[in-house]
Amino acid sequence: MQLSRTQSRRRRPSLTPMIDVVFLLLVFFMLASRFGMDAVLDLPLGGQGGSYSGPPRLIGIGGSDLDINGVPVLDHNLIQALAPLMENPSDMLVLRGRDTATLQRIMDVVGLLRQAGARNFVLVE
Repeated sequence: MQLSRTQSRRRRPSLTPMIDVVFLLLVFFMLASRFGMDAVLDLPLGGQGGSYSGPPRLIGIGGSDLDINGVPVLDHNLIQALAPLMENPSDMLVLRGRDTATLQRIMDVVGLLRQAGARNFVLVE
């Protein structure tokens, strides 16, 4: 008994499912990525110096805590705690980020201060 093989034509694989997967991945990564910037830090860079007058106003910024001249304050009490130290909103504020502070945390504190009208900041390490 002799079995004969029938030659069948090989079908080419369809590319449609692969194209669908590529487009789904493209849409996923477009939606999952973040566009734009959270905030812009427009502090003058080095060497510009300025005059400092009045009592010390050193704001220490940690990961989740704040202090003014070493005295701990809560975020929502920051403006009230600074009021006795400032004569006008253009007074210079010195910001010091600690090891646990992220750039976003520093920007959040700067945002709080800007809402209160402060505009003059110095960022030190």
